[in-house]
Amino acid sequence: MSAPSHLSLHEPAAPIEHGSLLQFSDDPIACMKRLHARFGDLAVLQDSDQKLVFVFSPELNRQVLSDAQTFESRFFAVRGSRNSAQRRVTSGLLSQNGAQHRDTRRVLKDVFAKRALPGYHEIICRLTGELVNNWRPGGECDLNTEMVQFMLRMTSALLFGMDDLDFALKLGHLIDRWAHRNHDVGMGALVSAPQFAEGYTQLLAQAEELEQSVREMLARQRSASRDEVNILSLLMEAQGEDNDPNDDKLIGHATLLFAAAHLTTAHTFSWTLFLLSQHPEVLQKLKAELDASVAGEIPTLEELERLPYLDAVLKESMRVLPASSYSQRVTTQPVTLDTVRLNAGAPVIFSQYITHHRKDLYEQPDCFIPERWASIAPSPYAYLPFGAGPRMCIGAPLAMVELRTALTIMLKKAHFQVQPMSTVNGHVISTMLGPTSSIKTTLIPTTELPATVPVLGSIHSLVDLPAAARLSVQRRAA
Repeated sequence: MSAPSHLSLHEPAAPIEHGSLLQFSDDPIACMKRLHARFGDLAVLQDSDQKLVFVFSPELNRQVLSDAQTFESRFFAVRGSRNSAQRRVTSGLLSQNGAQHRDTRRVLKDVFAKRALPGYHEIICRLTGELVNNWRPGGECDLNTEMVQFMLRMTSALLFGMDDLDFALKLGHLIDRWAHRNHDVGMGALVSAPQFAEGYTQLLAQAEELEQSVREMLARQRSASRDEVNILSLLMEAQGEDNDPNDDKLIGHATLLFAAAHLTTAHTFSWTLFLLSQHPEVLQKLKAELDASVAGEIPTLEELERLPYLDAVLKESMRVLPASSYSQRVTTQPVTLDTVRLNAGAPVIFSQYITHHRKDLYEQPDCFIPERWASIAPSPYAYLPFGAGPRMCIGAPLAMVELRTALTIMLKKAHFQVQPMSTVNGHVISTMLGPTSSIKTTLIPTTELPATVPVLGSIHSLVDLPAAARLSVQRRAA
């Protein structure tokens, strides 16, 4: 039997499992957990002449992520024909490779530089303040819906501006709908199955509507006064300074930056607030830090730099429930990973979730323990919520300012009590690990701490919650 076109096996006991690739698309984390338990750092899932290669160790993560020439990024797999709207809206920084990616990143780096953060901080404070002003003790809140809608508004404002927020929000909704459709259809690039091709025509139509709206936003930006800071206006300035004003490029950059930022940050907010509500001792310690270090209801950037326990909470949340649970690269030339020789065109999956849950890297890896960050300093390839290497998320500093600022404002206003026996499900859609059910909570005053309560759902397969959260589940299983 000849070796598959993308794979040459050097040893008889190759780390390869034969089976349907749909098991990966159906439940990526369960599939990767099984492969990691069976094969260790490197695994291959093969179905006929199709295969997926998985790397799970910091060493292999480093090999894949540090060599952008051999392992190319495929942020969105469905690019469309050369002159299509789909091709233009997927042609931004995140889908570029090689010299084009390097040069574009150089042009755009100032948009996300530290000196730009004060302008963004003002918008974050304003929108978070508007959110929490509607919160009242005793009110019910679905954390999932609340945070997704909050980040839709936030990302729209940061990217497109506050001066025309209604249109910015409309555009944000279009990008969000298009991104969901693109993720669904794009899975077909990794796993060939009829259901992934069914939405292709709708995807192309959505791309055309989206492109028209982004072009309208660009026209509005050019005619508006530049009194406010927003990412799109800075992108336009950066493109102009590079002597290549090109709306096609701006369309791709704006679309992909929104798609990358919206749900990942929303899911991080949802998971962090849920984990704090189920770990009241952590919330108590965090509250003490916020009370001691933040004078008012709105934190300054200087105060945010003096909140080490808040940083530990966020790091631990993004470790145990990383919003970006895996990503992929595609080989451009033959390469050897451990014992497996890959030819050009092989898809390679690396997983933040699996790496973050390795017992040899983190003690009690499935538990939420922010205190661990006082004594550990994992390598960039052992802890990579924003990726690593030359393609590390360019917006990571802004995302951290969003998370630090908004969480501080939220927790100065209210705490969240999860409703007992509610179902909390988490699942990977495309690459993003987020809640797929409501997270039902009740708002309580900050003078009170929530109680750990039993919850049902797939959350228990993703993270080890305190015993009080698992008790009813165990009793039902018995």
